[in-house]
Amino acid sequence: MIYLHRFRDIPPIKKTKRMKKILVTGASGFIGSWIVEGCHRKRHDVWAGIRETSGRRYLQGEWLNLVILDFTNKDVLRRQLTSVKDKIGKWDVIIHAAGATKCLNKDEYFFNNVTCTENFVDTLEELDMMPSQFIYLSSLSVMGDIRENPVAPHPVACKNAAASVDFLSTYTIQSSVYDEIKGNDIPKPNTAYGESKLEAEKMLMSKEGLPYVIVRPTGVYGPREKDYFMMFKSIAQHTDFAVGFKPQELTFLYVDDLVECLMKIVEKEVTGSSYFLSDGCIYTSRAFSDLISSCMEKKHIAHIKAPLWLLKSVCAVSAFFSKITGKPSTLNLDKYRILRQRNWQCDINGVIDELDFIPKWNLQRGVETTYNWYKNEGWL
Repeated sequence: MIYLHRFRDIPPIKKTKRMKKILVTGASGFIGSWIVEGCHRKRHDVWAGIRETSGRRYLQGEWLNLVILDFTNKDVLRRQLTSVKDKIGKWDVIIHAAGATKCLNKDEYFFNNVTCTENFVDTLEELDMMPSQFIYLSSLSVMGDIRENPVAPHPVACKNAAASVDFLSTYTIQSSVYDEIKGNDIPKPNTAYGESKLEAEKMLMSKEGLPYVIVRPTGVYGPREKDYFMMFKSIAQHTDFAVGFKPQELTFLYVDDLVECLMKIVEKEVTGSSYFLSDGCIYTSRAFSDLISSCMEKKHIAHIKAPLWLLKSVCAVSAFFSKITGKPSTLNLDKYRILRQRNWQCDINGVIDELDFIPKWNLQRGVETTYNWYKNEGWL
């Protein structure tokens, strides 16, 4: 079965009194553009916050309001937000998806993910434009490589509404050797990216009266995504790379489940909470690549498992050339630490119990949909 998201298929809507004015920052990015469409599907009045230089390929539609926001300069940002305030007052909800996932150094991560976020929040407060909800898109990476010591094998249950018996028995881990990461665990980020996201979280929580909600998704994939796309390209060339020889237990999240969870947060008007989010299942290191192989009908795949020292060397060389060229690379020492991590489980009972949200996309459906999108768009 082919599942395809079509931006143009979303019908125009009439405004109603129940609609909320929602700003989505980072709206030109992979996740941001899907959040924009999700807000529209829920009949909200959507504003897409972008940079002057941002691409607008996925931000088309007469219903969409575009606003240029420069978080790097508080004076410019103040003028931009004042112009918005003069026209509409303030937004009811802000979903802050803007930030950096690839940088040349730690200072750049902290500037983009902490300083720019604080500039935004401070200016909103200064202009009396703070919304009733400020939803911050963080990352499971804030927790780092905790709970990495294997424990006695124990049964785990998948919390995905779409997981069939056949799917569970074929692709998921049903007896785990790691404990899942809990909300009350002490974060110990092991990457510059994770450190910067955690620092941004602490900053938001330190602001008295700020109506924050923090969402920490695991690895998000889906149409338009470019990092997981590299795995699709590799499988297309009959090669699957993995690293490390200790057991690895992975989690994934299809972008539509992330968007629907955010819409639940908006609907229930919660504040002051933090949530982990995955699709509710735990996977082996081969599950994602095996599903891609199945979609592509590639039967002869060379599964290469490299030692960690080799990956570290490759990432170090890539990072060196990134400094020379001034362009961030997908392979860097942060990426090495992410790939080295063995345990990516997280407790999603918060979104299930408090938000009445259960993930509806299992990995098989998500990979099929993503593959078909890449193929139809000419990426593969």
